[in-house]
Amino acid sequence: MYRLERQVDIAIDADTLWQFIATPRNLDQITPPELKFRIISDVPDQMYDGLLIRYQISIPLFGKREWLTEISDIVPGESFVDTQLEGPYKSWRHFHKLEPIGGDSSRMIDRIDYELPFGPVGALTHDLIVRRQLEEIFDYREKALREIFLLADT
Repeated sequence: MYRLERQVDIAIDADTLWQFIATPRNLDQITPPELKFRIISDVPDQMYDGLLIRYQISIPLFGKREWLTEISDIVPGESFVDTQLEGPYKSWRHFHKLEPIGGDSSRMIDRIDYELPFGPVGALTHDLIVRRQLEEIFDYREKALREIFLLADT
């Protein structure tokens, strides 16, 4: 089992940031275009506990895959979890948390606990490729969030 933790401070109030991340259709705006992310299930305007989201994503090494995620443990305005039910990982649990940090700024904290299939081969693949790819995805996400909310201010 591996863990990736990231946090980003954004000059936007926590309520506005929550409204953005609680809207499933916004996920494509913070996903790198090369992953060819596409939601293929019907999704509501706002997420809710038990929401299932099916999407396609092209992941290096795994190819084009469908992924089924369940949204759970929602604390409105504060946190939620998405868990992979079907997809390329042996397990994937992504905890999202928002907290105000003063003024009109917020901190978004991500903690992902995940496991790759294929035992020792999966571990080697993680060390050589997967960890770096996940870091790059979250680097993109941070940059995209900053651009989205910078543009929102103009």
